[in-house]
Amino acid sequence: MYGSHSGPMTRAATGIGAALLLAGCSSSDGDGGGGKDGPAAVDQQPERGDPYWVNPDGNAARQVAAYVRDGDEANAALIRRIAEQPVGEWIGPDDPRGATQDFTEAAENADRDALLVLYNIPHRDCGQFSRGGAADGDAYRTWLESVAQGIGDRRATVILEPDALLHLVDGCTPREFHEERYDLLRGAVQRLKQQPNATVYVDAGNAGWQTPDALDEPLRRAGIAEADGFAVNVSNFRTTEDSTDFGKRLSAKVGGKPFVIDTSRNGNGPYEGGDPAETWCNPPGRALGEPPTTDTGDELVDAYLWVKRPGESDGDCKGGPKAGDWYPEYALDLARATK
Repeated sequence: MYGSHSGPMTRAATGIGAALLLAGCSSSDGDGGGGKDGPAAVDQQPERGDPYWVNPDGNAARQVAAYVRDGDEANAALIRRIAEQPVGEWIGPDDPRGATQDFTEAAENADRDALLVLYNIPHRDCGQFSRGGAADGDAYRTWLESVAQGIGDRRATVILEPDALLHLVDGCTPREFHEERYDLLRGAVQRLKQQPNATVYVDAGNAGWQTPDALDEPLRRAGIAEADGFAVNVSNFRTTEDSTDFGKRLSAKVGGKPFVIDTSRNGNGPYEGGDPAETWCNPPGRALGEPPTTDTGDELVDAYLWVKRPGESDGDCKGGPKAGDWYPEYALDLARATK
């Protein structure tokens, strides 16, 4: 459902160079729409309210560079609304230790926190647009160990396995895989929390998908007691107000745990038209939401985050490319619609 990211970068055989570290690392699969012009110049946000790392070589930054090269200043300005904000770096199956290390080192060099999204659970997305994941439980544990080693003692906020828990609750994932998945999620929380500066939020769906009454016991089985909290609205469009209400009701059922809200594309709320089964997939008329910040004004809401990377496709629906691919037309629509 959520749109994958098939691997943020490939490390050179000789290791990442000092110049790339200073620039902040690359994260794009291919040229990200920016050709070979290199990334656009983007700065880190002020640390006080937004401690997360802005990747200067992400898809949006490369798209800005392409527009600037072509003299299209209007569209470059629109995409800068995305490029200048920190977004989640989705860690897939390819070189998990190297990719995670590169991101966290680049963030550390900028005196910022890395925002990582782990998305490799076996039987991921029930064979839908973002299908894939580790071959089995043992492969996942090996992959997770590599991720943890890549984080090391650097600061990282981790969103753990979008949709994995909810697909147990809604019955999409076959029952024979349920016990293993709970074990993998619980084990992932425990392993990641061994890293001294890792903050872990277990994904808990969104305000339009299941209810707090249906989620509290599954969250407990998935290790919420040892996690720092949970995440809501990842890759979805529910308003911040609705997400906050949903999160608070769920928090009350799991020991008062705090939560984070994905505000990347919720500026106009959810889409109500078209096929009800695909309202989440590249819906038209959506807008960017609140910029990432830890200054939410609510003691239970740890942060507004852009977990989903605005401008990357949800899947090959409504004319979009495959899940996780850069979709420049959609990125422009999001930016234009933003108030």
